[in-house]
Amino acid sequence: MPGSRLCMRSLHSNIPAPGPPQDLLPPPQLPLPPHHHPQPSQSPSHPRDFSPPPLDFSLPPLDFSPPPQPSPPTLSEPREDSDNADAEFTDSNLRLGRPCMADGEFLPHGAPPTPMPQKAPDDWSPYCNRIEFEVAEFTFKKCHMSAKNLDFLCDLMAATLVKHHNVPPFTDHKDLHNVIDATQLGDVPWQSFLVQYTGECPEVVPPWMDDEFEVWYRDPRAMAHNILANPTFKDEINYTPFHEYDASDDTHHWKDFMSGDWAWQQADTISKDPETHGSALVPIILGSDKTTISVGTGNNEYYPLYASIGNVRNNVWCAHRDALVIIGFLAIPKTGRKHSKDDVFRIFCHQLFHSSLAAILSSLKSTMTEYEVVRCGDGHFQRIIYSLGPYIADYEEQLVLSCIVKHWCTKCIAIQTDLDAGDEFGIIGDLIPFTNDFPQADIHELLSFNLLHQLIKGAFKDHLVDWNQSNPEVSASLKGPSSENILKAIVRPAAIATAALRVMHPEQYWAGLQAFASLGEKA
Repeated sequence: MPGSRLCMRSLHSNIPAPGPPQDLLPPPQLPLPPHHHPQPSQSPSHPRDFSPPPLDFSLPPLDFSPPPQPSPPTLSEPREDSDNADAEFTDSNLRLGRPCMADGEFLPHGAPPTPMPQKAPDDWSPYCNRIEFEVAEFTFKKCHMSAKNLDFLCDLMAATLVKHHNVPPFTDHKDLHNVIDATQLGDVPWQSFLVQYTGECPEVVPPWMDDEFEVWYRDPRAMAHNILANPTFKDEINYTPFHEYDASDDTHHWKDFMSGDWAWQQADTISKDPETHGSALVPIILGSDKTTISVGTGNNEYYPLYASIGNVRNNVWCAHRDALVIIGFLAIPKTGRKHSKDDVFRIFCHQLFHSSLAAILSSLKSTMTEYEVVRCGDGHFQRIIYSLGPYIADYEEQLVLSCIVKHWCTKCIAIQTDLDAGDEFGIIGDLIPFTNDFPQADIHELLSFNLLHQLIKGAFKDHLVDWNQSNPEVSASLKGPSSENILKAIVRPAAIATAALRVMHPEQYWAGLQAFASLGEKA
């Protein structure tokens, strides 16, 4: 950016970076069927040579151009910031997100990435050979063959090959789907689990207490691996929190997520621990919104859960480049009108929401205090520390997430009618938030408002329009020919923004519908 300078965070360089743990093992591979034995990848035969080049004592050519203008000095000593007294600025080499090798040992500054392992020409893993791959591609991708027809085809091939004492590529459709799900490239496979009420039951048991509720999800840790390893994002990911200032007047600029104060504070925590010093912070950004698909044809609803990482820059999110993905469909318990207002049923619905989130995100918990080594899109390995980031939701969903009573603030203990009151609490004590299972996670700090529902629709449309029409003084001042024009001017931004969001994000909308439909077919 012209006229700006980039100041990197001082990450407590006086703490020595620890060496790699001796018991660090490569990441586990996905399970394969019993008869599939992929060949191991081959490492390069010639190691990279990092020896310095020979010295050159030749004289440089004479330069008669005018001397360059002096640039602002690099801040090598800590200084205080007007917004944060604890802010420190140093050279950008002293930072988190230091590239490392596959075993976690840090690379020297400026070293090239570790070469990618080369696969053998006959390595079709997780398929045993090319025939298996061709059969899977033909039946699953080209013909979209049903499970029943796949089983019939496998039986035919087995009957044909039995006289040759051979077996078909796949025993049935389950064997084929397991191998496809074991493929490392591509989307993260879907999984599911069932949830049921386990509390005390009354004498007359409501039907919902005996029902099982299914939750579909994808591993958020594997999702983060895919985004980090995507070569398309290699120049669009920030591994280090930073602050950016205007060079003329020291105005602080905020644009990407990693330029904010929250990421800066999380970096402080990581850098103070010798075991995680030098690791890259990867915040997991979540969002959910219950959506009604149809009203007149069965009142169909689905509850998608979205996820991304805070390291991706804003221009990538706006370009729909697979930086925001659906990682789950939460269950929506339903019951008859007789029990829909029961406190036990409402508490169960809220706790089901939190328990489902805790189960979906459980794979991230171990890597929030101990780093894991991940290969990124630029070819380098990085020590990764995950952290729960902002959760984007509208006010109705923020009530469920923060476990508070309606009309209370999700950030503080003040009530709507008395903002100075601090001795009353609107917290529902029977609920356990999902952040209770994760380190350094406070749901009241992580909540982030929904731009469409709370700012555009809530502040402009619902609040201003209703206030103008309900307030007698304002309503009287708007009577006459100018009233309609003023109301249109208030409503118009909300209508334009709503239409623009529907037009600008069709891929996400249809992807959600297609994923939901595919889950219904699998079930």
